[in-house]
Amino acid sequence: MIKKKREWPQQGEVVIGTVAQVFDKGAYITLDEYGGKRAYLSLSEVSSSWFHNIRDVIREGQKTAFKVIRVDPSKGHVDLSLKRVADVERDRKIFEWKRAKKAEVMLDFAAKKLGRKLDEAYEEAGWKLEDHYGEIYAGLEEAARRGIEALLAAGVSEEWAKILAELAREHIEIPQVKMSMTLELRCHGPLGIEAIKRALIEALNYAKSKGYQVKIYADGAPKYRIDATAEEYKTLKSILREVANVALSVISKEGGQGRILEEPKK
Repeated sequence: MIKKKREWPQQGEVVIGTVAQVFDKGAYITLDEYGGKRAYLSLSEVSSSWFHNIRDVIREGQKTAFKVIRVDPSKGHVDLSLKRVADVERDRKIFEWKRAKKAEVMLDFAAKKLGRKLDEAYEEAGWKLEDHYGEIYAGLEEAARRGIEALLAAGVSEEWAKILAELAREHIEIPQVKMSMTLELRCHGPLGIEAIKRALIEALNYAKSKGYQVKIYADGAPKYRIDATAEEYKTLKSILREVANVALSVISKEGGQGRILEEPKK
Protein backbone atom coordinates (compact mmCIF):
# COMPACT_ATOMS: atom_id res chain seq x y z
CA MET A 1 0.00 0.00 0.00
CA ILE A 2 1.29 3.46 -0.94
CA LYS A 3 2.54 5.37 2.09
CA LYS A 4 2.56 8.96 3.27
CA LYS A 5 5.13 10.28 5.70
CA ARG A 6 2.40 11.87 7.85
CA GLU A 7 0.06 9.70 9.91
CA TRP A 8 -3.02 11.81 9.11
CA PRO A 9 -4.09 13.81 6.02
CA GLN A 10 -4.39 17.58 6.21
CA GLN A 11 -7.51 19.67 5.69
CA GLY A 12 -7.77 20.70 2.03
CA GLU A 13 -5.53 17.83 0.86
CA VAL A 14 -6.62 15.75 -2.12
CA VAL A 15 -6.27 12.06 -1.31
CA ILE A 16 -6.81 8.73 -3.04
CA GLY A 17 -9.51 6.59 -1.47
CA THR A 18 -11.37 3.37 -2.16
CA VAL A 19 -15.13 3.23 -1.54
CA ALA A 20 -15.55 0.56 1.14
CA GLN A 21 -19.27 0.79 1.96
CA VAL A 22 -22.14 2.75 0.42
CA PHE A 23 -25.43 3.42 2.22
CA ASP A 24 -28.33 5.84 1.75
CA LYS A 25 -26.83 8.73 3.73
CA GLY A 26 -23.21 8.51 2.57
CA ALA A 27 -20.24 6.19 2.28
CA TYR A 28 -17.16 4.98 4.11
CA ILE A 29 -13.90 5.46 2.26
CA THR A 30 -10.61 3.69 2.88
CA LEU A 31 -7.66 6.10 2.65
CA ASP A 32 -5.16 4.21 0.51
CA GLU A 33 -2.18 6.43 1.39
CA TYR A 34 -2.79 6.54 5.14
CA GLY A 35 -2.59 2.95 6.26
CA GLY A 36 -6.17 2.10 5.34
CA LYS A 37 -7.73 4.62 7.75
CA ARG A 38 -11.48 4.94 7.29
CA ALA A 39 -13.05 8.28 6.34
CA TYR A 40 -16.63 9.42 5.90
CA LEU A 41 -18.27 10.90 2.80
CA SER A 42 -21.67 12.42 3.56
CA LEU A 43 -24.49 12.44 1.02
CA SER A 44 -24.29 16.24 0.73
CA GLU A 45 -20.62 16.04 -0.36
CA VAL A 46 -21.11 13.46 -3.12
CA SER A 47 -22.05 15.66 -6.10
CA SER A 48 -23.11 19.18 -7.03
CA SER A 49 -25.45 17.73 -9.65
CA TRP A 50 -28.78 16.12 -8.89
CA PHE A 51 -28.81 12.35 -8.62
CA HIS A 52 -31.54 9.84 -7.83
CA ASN A 53 -29.46 7.38 -5.84
CA ILE A 54 -25.99 7.70 -4.31
CA ARG A 55 -25.04 4.49 -6.09
CA ASP A 56 -25.55 6.32 -9.40
CA VAL A 57 -22.43 8.36 -8.49
CA ILE A 58 -20.19 6.04 -6.48
CA ARG A 59 -19.92 2.29 -6.06
CA GLU A 60 -18.17 -0.03 -3.66
CA GLY A 61 -14.63 -0.82 -4.78
CA GLN A 62 -14.30 2.43 -6.73
CA LYS A 63 -10.97 4.22 -6.33
CA THR A 64 -10.85 7.97 -6.94
CA ALA A 65 -9.70 11.31 -5.54
CA PHE A 66 -11.41 13.01 -2.59
CA LYS A 67 -10.81 16.30 -0.79
CA VAL A 68 -10.31 16.30 2.99
CA ILE A 69 -12.69 18.82 4.58
CA ARG A 70 -12.23 17.95 8.28
CA VAL A 71 -9.67 16.01 10.31
CA ASP A 72 -9.80 15.13 14.02
CA PRO A 73 -6.94 12.75 14.88
CA SER A 74 -7.98 12.63 18.57
CA LYS A 75 -11.30 11.04 17.58
CA GLY A 76 -9.93 9.27 14.51
CA HIS A 77 -12.35 11.14 12.25
CA VAL A 78 -11.75 12.24 8.65
CA ASP A 79 -14.52 13.79 6.55
CA LEU A 80 -14.25 13.89 2.77
CA SER A 81 -15.85 15.58 -0.21
CA LEU A 82 -16.13 14.28 -3.73
CA LYS A 83 -17.92 17.26 -5.23
CA ARG A 84 -15.23 19.76 -4.16
CA VAL A 85 -12.49 18.04 -6.17
CA ALA A 86 -11.90 19.97 -9.40
CA ASP A 87 -11.14 17.99 -12.57
CA VAL A 88 -7.60 19.36 -12.70
CA GLU A 89 -7.02 18.35 -9.06
CA ARG A 90 -8.34 14.86 -9.72
CA ASP A 91 -6.15 14.39 -12.79
CA ARG A 92 -3.05 15.68 -10.98
CA LYS A 93 -3.66 13.45 -7.97
CA ILE A 94 -4.19 10.33 -10.06
CA PHE A 95 -0.99 11.15 -11.98
CA GLU A 96 0.92 11.52 -8.69
CA TRP A 97 -0.65 8.30 -7.38
CA LYS A 98 0.54 6.32 -10.38
CA ARG A 99 4.07 7.69 -9.96
CA ALA A 100 3.98 6.85 -6.24
CA LYS A 101 2.97 3.27 -7.08
CA LYS A 102 5.93 2.95 -9.47
CA ALA A 103 8.24 4.35 -6.81
CA GLU A 104 6.97 1.89 -4.21
CA VAL A 105 7.52 -1.06 -6.55
CA MET A 106 11.15 -0.01 -6.94
CA LEU A 107 11.61 0.55 -3.20
CA ASP A 108 10.14 -2.88 -2.51
CA PHE A 109 12.39 -4.50 -5.09
CA ALA A 110 15.45 -2.78 -3.58
CA ALA A 111 14.43 -3.91 -0.08
CA LYS A 112 14.11 -7.52 -1.19
CA LYS A 113 17.52 -7.41 -2.86
CA LEU A 114 19.01 -6.20 0.42
CA GLY A 115 17.02 -8.64 2.55
CA ARG A 116 15.14 -5.76 4.18
CA LYS A 117 11.49 -4.68 4.56
CA LEU A 118 9.53 -2.09 2.61
CA ASP A 119 9.15 0.11 5.72
CA GLU A 120 12.95 0.25 5.94
CA ALA A 121 13.16 1.25 2.27
CA TYR A 122 10.90 4.23 2.97
CA GLU A 123 12.95 5.25 6.01
CA GLU A 124 16.36 4.71 4.42
CA ALA A 125 15.59 6.12 0.97
CA GLY A 126 11.98 7.04 0.18
CA TRP A 127 11.42 9.86 2.67
CA LYS A 128 14.90 11.26 2.02
CA LEU A 129 14.16 11.48 -1.71
CA GLU A 130 10.77 13.08 -1.01
CA ASP A 131 12.36 15.70 1.26
CA HIS A 132 15.10 16.49 -1.27
CA TYR A 133 13.20 16.28 -4.58
CA GLY A 134 9.61 16.84 -3.47
CA GLU A 135 8.54 13.37 -4.61
CA ILE A 136 10.08 9.90 -4.34
CA TYR A 137 9.67 9.13 -8.03
CA ALA A 138 11.21 12.49 -8.99
CA GLY A 139 14.31 11.45 -7.06
CA LEU A 140 14.42 8.12 -8.88
CA GLU A 141 14.11 9.96 -12.21
CA GLU A 142 17.14 12.02 -11.24
CA ALA A 143 18.97 8.77 -10.51
CA ALA A 144 18.07 7.58 -14.02
CA ARG A 145 19.60 10.78 -15.40
CA ARG A 146 22.63 11.26 -13.13
CA GLY A 147 23.21 7.91 -11.48
CA ILE A 148 24.04 7.21 -7.85
CA GLU A 149 25.15 10.80 -7.16
CA ALA A 150 21.52 11.99 -7.34
CA LEU A 151 20.63 9.63 -4.49
CA LEU A 152 23.71 10.31 -2.38
CA ALA A 153 22.95 14.04 -2.64
CA ALA A 154 19.59 13.37 -0.97
CA GLY A 155 21.31 11.63 1.96
CA VAL A 156 20.59 8.05 0.87
CA SER A 157 23.29 5.64 2.07
CA GLU A 158 25.60 4.09 -0.51
CA GLU A 159 24.14 0.65 0.19
CA TRP A 160 20.63 1.70 -0.81
CA ALA A 161 21.73 4.24 -3.43
CA LYS A 162 23.69 1.66 -5.43
CA ILE A 163 20.70 -0.71 -5.75
CA LEU A 164 18.17 2.05 -6.47
CA ALA A 165 20.39 3.71 -9.07
CA GLU A 166 20.66 0.39 -10.92
CA LEU A 167 16.89 -0.10 -10.79
CA ALA A 168 16.26 3.47 -11.96
CA ARG A 169 18.52 3.05 -14.98
CA GLU A 170 16.86 -0.26 -15.86
CA HIS A 171 13.23 0.72 -15.39
CA ILE A 172 12.85 4.48 -15.84
CA GLU A 173 12.95 5.89 -19.34
CA ILE A 174 13.24 9.68 -19.43
CA PRO A 175 11.09 11.00 -22.33
CA GLN A 176 13.15 12.70 -25.04
CA VAL A 177 12.15 15.08 -27.85
CA LYS A 178 14.08 15.88 -31.01
CA MET A 179 14.56 18.98 -33.18
CA SER A 180 16.66 19.72 -36.27
CA MET A 181 18.29 22.67 -38.04
CA THR A 182 19.93 22.83 -41.48
CA LEU A 183 23.13 24.77 -42.21
CA GLU A 184 24.85 25.68 -45.45
CA LEU A 185 28.66 25.72 -45.23
CA ARG A 186 30.92 26.65 -48.15
CA CYS A 187 34.68 27.13 -48.37
CA HIS A 188 36.40 27.24 -51.76
CA GLY A 189 40.02 26.37 -52.41
CA PRO A 190 42.16 23.25 -51.94
CA LEU A 191 41.63 23.18 -48.16
CA GLY A 192 37.93 23.97 -48.26
CA ILE A 193 36.77 20.48 -47.35
CA GLU A 194 39.14 20.36 -44.38
CA ALA A 195 37.85 23.75 -43.19
CA ILE A 196 34.26 22.49 -43.27
CA LYS A 197 35.28 19.37 -41.35
CA ARG A 198 36.96 21.50 -38.69
CA ALA A 199 33.84 23.66 -38.37
CA LEU A 200 31.63 20.62 -37.85
CA ILE A 201 34.05 18.89 -35.46
CA GLU A 202 34.40 22.00 -33.32
CA ALA A 203 30.62 22.34 -33.21
CA LEU A 204 30.32 18.72 -32.03
CA ASN A 205 33.09 19.17 -29.46
CA TYR A 206 31.33 22.25 -28.11
CA ALA A 207 28.07 20.30 -27.80
CA LYS A 208 29.90 17.49 -25.99
CA SER A 209 31.54 19.92 -23.57
CA LYS A 210 28.10 21.29 -22.68
CA GLY A 211 26.57 17.84 -22.26
CA TYR A 212 24.23 18.34 -25.21
CA GLN A 213 22.95 15.35 -27.18
CA VAL A 214 23.78 16.46 -30.73
CA LYS A 215 24.55 14.75 -34.03
CA ILE A 216 25.50 16.33 -37.37
CA TYR A 217 24.85 14.77 -40.76
CA ALA A 218 25.79 15.66 -44.33
CA ASP A 219 22.53 16.41 -46.09
CA GLY A 220 23.99 16.76 -49.57
CA ALA A 221 26.84 19.28 -49.64
CA PRO A 222 26.82 22.17 -48.92
CA LYS A 223 23.91 21.32 -46.56
CA TYR A 224 24.45 19.88 -43.08
CA ARG A 225 21.71 18.88 -40.64
CA ILE A 226 22.10 19.29 -36.89
CA ASP A 227 19.89 17.02 -34.75
CA ALA A 228 19.50 17.73 -31.03
CA THR A 229 17.70 15.68 -28.37
CA ALA A 230 16.59 16.87 -24.94
CA GLU A 231 13.77 16.44 -22.44
CA GLU A 232 11.94 19.65 -23.41
CA TYR A 233 11.35 21.45 -26.70
CA LYS A 234 11.94 24.87 -25.13
CA THR A 235 15.63 24.09 -24.57
CA LEU A 236 16.26 22.63 -28.03
CA LYS A 237 16.12 25.86 -30.03
CA SER A 238 18.82 27.50 -27.96
CA ILE A 239 20.98 24.35 -28.10
CA LEU A 240 20.75 24.20 -31.89
CA ARG A 241 21.57 27.89 -32.30
CA GLU A 242 24.56 27.63 -29.97
CA VAL A 243 26.00 24.67 -31.88
CA ALA A 244 25.25 26.24 -35.26
CA ASN A 245 26.94 29.49 -34.25
CA VAL A 246 30.14 27.61 -33.42
CA ALA A 247 30.21 26.04 -36.88
CA LEU A 248 29.44 29.39 -38.55
CA SER A 249 32.14 31.17 -36.56
CA VAL A 250 34.80 28.60 -37.48
CA ILE A 251 33.96 28.52 -41.18
CA SER A 252 34.06 32.33 -41.27
CA LYS A 253 37.55 32.35 -39.69
CA GLU A 254 38.65 29.81 -42.32
CA GLY A 255 37.60 32.20 -45.09
CA GLY A 256 34.39 30.40 -45.93
CA GLN A 257 30.73 31.30 -45.75
CA GLY A 258 27.88 29.81 -43.78
CA ARG A 259 24.24 30.45 -43.04
CA ILE A 260 21.21 28.85 -41.46
CA LEU A 261 18.93 27.49 -44.17
CA GLU A 262 16.19 26.14 -41.93
CA GLU A 263 15.35 27.33 -38.44
CA PRO A 264 14.85 24.68 -35.75
CA LYS A 265 11.89 22.42 -36.43
CA LYS A 266 10.42 19.27 -34.93
